[in-house]
Amino acid sequence: MKLQQLRYLREVAKSGLNLSAAAEVLHTSQPGISKQIRQLEDELGVQILVRHGKRVVEITEPGKLILNIAERMLKDVENLKQVAREYSSEDTGALVIATTHTQARYALPSVVNRFTRRYPKVRLSLRQGSPQQIAELVKTGEADIAIETEAEEFYEGLVLLPCYQWNRCVITPPGHPLLNERQLTLEGIARHPLITYDFAFTGSSPIKRAFDTKGITPNVVLTAIDSDVIKAYVEMGLGVGILAKMAYDPARDLGLALLDASHLFEPSTARIAIRRNAYLRGYVYEFIELFAPHLKRAVVEATQRGEGTSYEL
Repeated sequence: MKLQQLRYLREVAKSGLNLSAAAEVLHTSQPGISKQIRQLEDELGVQILVRHGKRVVEITEPGKLILNIAERMLKDVENLKQVAREYSSEDTGALVIATTHTQARYALPSVVNRFTRRYPKVRLSLRQGSPQQIAELVKTGEADIAIETEAEEFYEGLVLLPCYQWNRCVITPPGHPLLNERQLTLEGIARHPLITYDFAFTGSSPIKRAFDTKGITPNVVLTAIDSDVIKAYVEMGLGVGILAKMAYDPARDLGLALLDASHLFEPSTARIAIRRNAYLRGYVYEFIELFAPHLKRAVVEATQRGEGTSYEL
């Protein structure tokens, strides 16, 4: 059995069983991939792929189990390489963080500034996306950590470390009728076109739960993953916006008015997500602690081992 065979099998699965696409990614030939996987099947004595002519149409049940084990083995190999890299060069490397636009734009700048000053030789990359997208980036190993704030259901199988709680606000153009109401209510918000995040009315979002509990269906006219896009369209007068309170900057958002909405929605918790068995470089633990000072390296490592920790935010 060769690691190359496991890599070929993993890439075939990732490519939707398209051998040509897998061969292109791996810079090899389609017959070469087929030959290596058949040799693996012969050695193990089980069929992994179901073939119809020259096409692969399905992964067998034992093949799915073999694929899962292969994934773990290849991740362990990468962890071994990471250990070697850390001990050969502790202050150089790369750190890829998957996160939402709001976190990247409003929560992370000061942390990134301190981290890059401390580790100038580490190449830091921010990958922005929806909750589902950033969860997938960590699961596949394309990102070292994710900073997530919604849709916990996408993070099954990952270790989640609570960082801080946050809530929402409503933004309007100056002079909007909502600003004259004695108290902001869900009924009052629902009387106007609504602009908010893509994930606000999916899954177990606090925004969705709040409106559902009252039996109110707001008129959502536009959604986006980017807080600045939401603010831009509210400023144009397209509707009122619901967004993270941290995303409102009174010094910059002069064309908008803010109404606190923390009494209408349950608070959300920002969490760091990591793979359970991932080997993290020393500077990754440093970044986590800069972002959430209560998450010391010992706490993170204990949680990764499944020992668990309990603390209040």
